[in-house]
Parts: sequence; C-alpha cells; structure tokens
Amino acid sequence: MFTYRRTPELPTAEQALKGRPEPLFTLPARHTVLGNPLSGPYPEGLEVADFGLGCFWGAERKFWQTPGVWTTLVGYQGGYTENPTYEEVCSGRTGHTEVVRVVFDPAEVSYETLLKVFWEAHDPTQGFRQGNDVGTQYRSAIYTHSDAHQATAEASRASYQRALTSSGHGQITTAVLPAADRPFWNAEEYHQQYLDKNPAGYCGIGGTGVSCPIGLAKAE
Repeated sequence: MFTYRRTPELPTAEQALKGRPEPLFTLPARHTVLGNPLSGPYPEGLEVADFGLGCFWGAERKFWQTPGVWTTLVGYQGGYTENPTYEEVCSGRTGHTEVVRVVFDPAEVSYETLLKVFWEAHDPTQGFRQGNDVGTQYRSAIYTHSDAHQATAEASRASYQRALTSSGHGQITTAVLPAADRPFWNAEEYHQQYLDKNPAGYCGIGGTGVSCPIGLAKAE
C-alpha cells in the first residue's frame, strides 16, 4: 500500500516488512574501479562513513572519485527490514534509504571533505525525494560511526544551512544519526559500482549549486 501513496510516508516498525536472517545474494569481492575489497574488516587506520543522498548509483561515483577513499559500496540503511531486496526498499515498506558506504583513509581525506562532497552532490532540502526520484528511499541522511563524526556532521549541517539560507533555499531535512543501531545491508551485485559497469546509466544526482564551507563550523 505504501507504493501508491501520493505522499511518501515512512512505515512504523510494526508495518515494515520483516525481511530474512540471511541475504538472498552475495557481495562481489572487489571494487571494480578502486580494486580494494568491498566488505570488511578493513585495514587498520581506515574509517567508515555512510551517506544517503538519493539514488545510490550516481552518489557512489561521487565518492569513489574522491582521492583518499579506499573503497565504496552501496546498500540500505535507516529502516527496519533485515537483508532487504531492492524491490522491497522501493516499495516503501522497509523504512530504509539508499546509502553509500565510504571507507576512507583520514590521513589522505578528512571527514569534513567527504561531508562537503555529500552536501554539494544533492539537494538536502527535498525530504522524501531527489529531483524526479520520489520515495522515502531517496531521503537525505548521514549515519555516523563515532561521536566525533556525529558532532562534525551536525556542525556541518548547521554551517551548510546558513549557506543555503543566504542563497534563498529552504530547510535541510537531512537526518544525522548514529549508525550503531541502524545496520547497513548490502545492495545487490548489479548495484555495486553501477555507473562503472554502465557508463551511460541513469544518474539522478544534482546539487543546489551552493558551495559548502569546510573548516569553519567548529570555529563558529
């Protein structure tokens, strides 16, 4: 019933599909562009960041093109259904959003820089949509893996809101939440590095044109 609602609405835990204890598919061993493993455990010193910014096909490419990123993979996060399928997520009955997991070397690229890529690659004021893509699975979200990342993401959101407001844009709807209680479920093999495998494939990523300041939020 969620699929046909005119206005997308998140399900409750009771309404959500229950999912399954094991995935219906396996994750490829390595990234088709970067050559590194997709799944962990990752080498010591690397950090993880999870970003939801609309259709994950175009979003993933934004991050694998960023120097200092070790690997990327796409999946589903923020909802209730265990090991969901793409069709289940698109039904609106899992509560998940499409997410890019970014594994990066903080000695080569800062979390603040990744946040700048995130903010500038999409319009974080659109709620349950990105452009023509409508649905709760396209909502903007940041799932953090440490208290430091949580504080930095919240400060970055406030800083970017000021930049958007001064440019005539609306309120940011991006959720910034700890990843600890919001498991990341891998997406199917054909979604991983989709635009590398399909260079002419669909990419719905588009920003506001407003630059995100970095290195200023804490000082303010």
